[in-house]
Amino acid sequence: MLLLEVQKRINVLPLGSGAIAGNPLGVDRELLRAELNFGAITLNSMDTTSERDFVAEFLFWASLCMTHLSRMAEDLILYGTKEFNFVQLSDAYSTGSSLMPQKKNPDSLELIGSKAGRVFGRCAELLMTLKGLPSTYNKDLQEDKETVFEVSDTMTAVLQVATGVISTLQIHRENMTQALSPDMLATDLAYYLVHKGMPFRQAHEASGKAVFMAETKGVALKQLSLQELQTISPLFSDDVSHVWDYGHSVEEYSALGGTARSSVKWQISQLRTMLLAQQA
Repeated sequence: MLLLEVQKRINVLPLGSGAIAGNPLGVDRELLRAELNFGAITLNSMDTTSERDFVAEFLFWASLCMTHLSRMAEDLILYGTKEFNFVQLSDAYSTGSSLMPQKKNPDSLELIGSKAGRVFGRCAELLMTLKGLPSTYNKDLQEDKETVFEVSDTMTAVLQVATGVISTLQIHRENMTQALSPDMLATDLAYYLVHKGMPFRQAHEASGKAVFMAETKGVALKQLSLQELQTISPLFSDDVSHVWDYGHSVEEYSALGGTARSSVKWQISQLRTMLLAQQA
């Protein structure tokens, strides 16, 4: 979506600007704009010959996109380690180790991270060139071509690899389930009290006391008895047992953008609508 917005902003016709001062031969720039399907014409010919904002905007988008892709790659690298084993890369997007036969290297993800540095460098390179130039055209500006072509090729390759990684990724749900622990639900315990009418500030403190009590006794948070919880707040009752249901916890976050099934379905529908709008 961001790239489409960039496209709208840079869809500006430079023809008719000449080498610096415009065109003295009566060129109809508006006619050219309409015939070539540009959104607008550049306003000043001197600025047009030296301005490379359209290149910078593309590089900004590429840098931001690579930031998100690199972060995603780091998440998947971490969650694919033996310590987590939440996900597993397809053999098509991983390689064996040159030394350890059992090792499966996430090379595709590691290279996404390294390509991010290359794109960032190209963006900085252009800005460093632009910041020292005087007005109108200078030969230095020809360097923008190499930058755009390389970043374009890099983004095309990285997006293809990232799509392949995600579409073939194996999810180990059972390992994710085993990694859950009751202390993750301490905030839900506070929300439980909020639903009972307690201000969140006090509920947060009460939940913290319950965590401390469980740690002191050497037990899991959910193993505290109702009587023990009631020493912290009389608002605790038998229905506190629902707090320790992980599925119930997920469904509690039903606000748009949250984790509840209804919210996730809404998010998917929004993405599908955006994709269909792009294809129209």
